[in-house]
Order: sequence, then C-alpha cells, then structure tokens
Amino acid sequence: MNLSSVGGNVTLPGNYRDTFTTAVTKNVIVVALCISINYINGTLVHTFRKHQIFTVNPRYILFIHLVINDIMLLALTCFLHVISYILYRINVSFCIFLLIFVILTSFNTPLNLAGMAVECYIAICFPLRHGQICTVKKTYVLIGLIWMASALTILPDVFILLATEPLWFFHSRVFCTRDYVFRSTFYLEKRDASNIVFLVLVWLILFYTYFRILFAAKEATADVKKARNTILLHGFQLLLCMLTYVQPLLIKLVRYLFPMQFIAIRFTCYLIVQILPRFLSPIVYGLRDKTFRTYLKRYLLCNMSIRNHPQNVTMSSTGPAAKRQ
Repeated sequence: MNLSSVGGNVTLPGNYRDTFTTAVTKNVIVVALCISINYINGTLVHTFRKHQIFTVNPRYILFIHLVINDIMLLALTCFLHVISYILYRINVSFCIFLLIFVILTSFNTPLNLAGMAVECYIAICFPLRHGQICTVKKTYVLIGLIWMASALTILPDVFILLATEPLWFFHSRVFCTRDYVFRSTFYLEKRDASNIVFLVLVWLILFYTYFRILFAAKEATADVKKARNTILLHGFQLLLCMLTYVQPLLIKLVRYLFPMQFIAIRFTCYLIVQILPRFLSPIVYGLRDKTFRTYLKRYLLCNMSIRNHPQNVTMSSTGPAAKRQ
C-alpha cells in the first residue's frame, strides 16, 4: 500500500491492502520515475560542478541547491514507499531520522523557489546593484537560512517527543508516517500553523516579485518577458509543492468521499505532490536556460560520442604519446 507521504492521519483496515500485482506495479512506477528524475538531476549537478560560469553565479547556485534538495527528497520518499510494502513497520528511531530529512527537504523547496524569485526580481529591477546584492557568499548564507527555517518546523517536535515519550516507544516499530510518530494533537496544530505561515509568506513574495517585474519596464524586452515567465513557472511549481501542506486535509476528504478507492487516490496524490514537482525542476530551470542547456548538451553529446566511438578516444589519447616516442 502507498502510505509513504509526510502527512495524513489514516488507519488502514486489512481490506485496503493492495494485491501483489498492484503493489509491484506501483513500486516499479515509483522507482523508475525516481531513478529517471535523479539521473537527470545528477547530470545537472555534474554539469554545474564542471564549469566555473555556474559556480560563481548566485542564480545557478540556488538552482543547483533546489536540484540537490529534490534528489534527497525523491530518494527518501521512494525508499519509504518501497519500505511501506516490504516491511510495513520500521523502528521508530530510524523512522524519525528519515522523517526529519523528508520534512526538511519538503519545506526547503518553496523557500528556495522564493529565493530564486527574489534574485530574478533584483536582476530585472536593480540591474546595476545586482552584483552587489546577490553575491556568492550571500547566496550560501541564504541557503543556510533556508535550512534553519525548515529545521524550526520539525526539530522542536523531535525534542518534545524525546522528552515526553517513554523509552520503549523509540524501540518499537510503527508505520513510518509523520502522524504515526508525532501523535499528539499539539503536533497537528503546530504543523498546520507552520504550513499556513510558509504558504502565505512564499506566495506574498511571489506575487510581489511578479508584479514588480511586470511593471518594471513599459517596453517588454526579452529579458523582462523571460523573467515574467520564470516567475509564473515558479508559481506553478510552487502550487504543486504547496499541495504537500494541504495533503492531510485532502486525504481525509477523499477517504470520506471515496472510501473504497482510498489507496488508488492516495497513490495518485503521492505522484502529483512528491514526484511531479521534482520532474519539473530540471525542465523549467535547467533545459529552459540557454547557458545551462548549451553546456549540458556538450556534456551529453560528449558522453554519447565516447560510447559510440571508444576507439577514437583511445587513439586520440595515446596518439601524441606514441608520436613523442
């Protein structure tokens, strides 16, 4: 069964279990998608590391942080999804460790998108000061602040859990979801409050930056048009990411309306909420960017050339040495 989401408070009777064929099909779909997306993301990270033009640009630093964050989140959610079918229940301590990073990376995504929108706004509205405001050092400071803000949503819960739960609880085995580990109503209320704060803050930033860019110049130049489209794509991806925050409410509503189709709908929600936004990142920000696309094509074409003509590579690498001899 698919119960690897971060949110959702559900009790599952036996008749909700998937058949063997359905379980295998779902896991093959999830694993194939995660491997494919992480392969593309890994290629983007490799391209970023190989070229200094990206490592000194705040925009690409924020982008590659988003990509690395997506790699971590996809790997963890895929692992939890498969484990939910194979083992069903795992050790509570290990589950808490996994949930910390799942929740951190989930909250990092909208904050990172907001940071990218602000950088785009500064580049268009304050082009002369962009180099002073958006430096590499400040970009890494911003990334650190993003992780700190995300940590505030989960680490206090962990400390309270360690102080209030008995020792045997951490040695027991549970189904690894957030609401099965953090069981108090206090955690639910705090989670909802954190989600609302993040939702409002990030959307305010996106709306502000978009409309400032919209009216930045009377004549719509190519850069301004591209910036507007980028902010709109930020908003669309953010809308998908924000579904994570309303997912618990959606799950309850769906379970009430369609109790017999609950597992299928929950699996669909998992694909839309956890996987689809990560599929958009490399397309929207990697392949769409001309500079990044140029270097990425070089890298991919070079790999294809090496695979198709390995003898040429060997001859070219040994040829000069042979001539010297």
